[in-house]
Amino acid sequence: MSMLREMSVPTGPAVAELLPQLSSILDGNSDDGNSEAVLPVPAGDEREAGRLRGALSPGSPIQPEAALVVATSGTTGTPKGAMLSADALRASGTATHDRLGGPGSWLLALPAHHIAGLQVLLRSVLAGTRPEILDVSDGFDPSQLPAAVARMSGRRYTSLVPTQLVKALGDPAATEALAELDAVLLGGAATPVPLRERAEAAGINVVRTYGMSETAGGCVYDGVPLRGVEIWIVDGRVVLGGSTVALGYRGMPNHPAFADAGRFRTDDAGVLTDGVLSITGRLDEAISTGGLTIVPQVVEAAVATHPAVRECAVVGLPDERLGERVAVAIVASAAVTLADLRAHVALTLDATAVPRELYIVETLPTKGPGKIDRSALRAALAPRRPAV
Repeated sequence: MSMLREMSVPTGPAVAELLPQLSSILDGNSDDGNSEAVLPVPAGDEREAGRLRGALSPGSPIQPEAALVVATSGTTGTPKGAMLSADALRASGTATHDRLGGPGSWLLALPAHHIAGLQVLLRSVLAGTRPEILDVSDGFDPSQLPAAVARMSGRRYTSLVPTQLVKALGDPAATEALAELDAVLLGGAATPVPLRERAEAAGINVVRTYGMSETAGGCVYDGVPLRGVEIWIVDGRVVLGGSTVALGYRGMPNHPAFADAGRFRTDDAGVLTDGVLSITGRLDEAISTGGLTIVPQVVEAAVATHPAVRECAVVGLPDERLGERVAVAIVASAAVTLADLRAHVALTLDATAVPRELYIVETLPTKGPGKIDRSALRAALAPRRPAV
């Protein structure tokens, strides 16, 4: 009988102790009737660990093909656990190395209980290299990058989220260190065009990744699927298939996201142009204002090009007349007014998409590996007065 076992995941150098277990996961389950799958939970965060235990039931049976159960990154409600096979994990790691130019050494700068951090470790195991590990228990410190990169050899890679890249670009030494790497995978959230351009101007080889726990992490690089991955657009929705797709959700055998065997129906809207995927927004995050539908990510892309905007997020706030009104929260690098921002956005978008309210914040709330937590942001903005 196959069982799901809890795997406590520490932060900092101690995470290297997991490498033998991860090697066993990649080797696949045995067929002696006593195989196990593992559920990563964060050591030192008993609240989150308890939430995952309660939802995903370690210590109970699981289908024998599953090797790893990775929780989705939501922070509210009941988390879902994507069941990944050893075959899917190997296919993902091998295809990544093929796309990047070959196996190499990896720098871990993400929490290792999420799929993006786990994949850095799993790719290291596949490559036969030992990862460099940054301690991010107190947040990402870009000043650690130069020494860590200097200790790496051969082809060198890392995986970051956009907020980490923003911080690194504010540190000249960290920026130089990232420019020495053969590739910096950037995922977890949409990458604003100005951020990518700043990084590329600094000599950093940014590779934009798209994927999720349900696809063993990033499976589309710079809009092009990895080997073995397929993309379909069904009624505007992105559907992913192929060798890296999960078996389904733990305890949810009939979930509609996995209604078609070997395919995963995402909640993302997108378009395919000459085989290149562009994500236009989240179907479940659209703002309904005055009877019109606004995709937050489209507005964010326009806002992000303003020179005073360092980071931004767009949400819909309750409005008696419109249903919802478009509001933007920004981390500013210079003074900016609502009128300035509205005029800037109106240069490229219809007036209905122009933000009606501006909030200046020090940081944007995130969940999982760097995704904007829009629910938390809406709650934080509700009692505040907007900027003028």
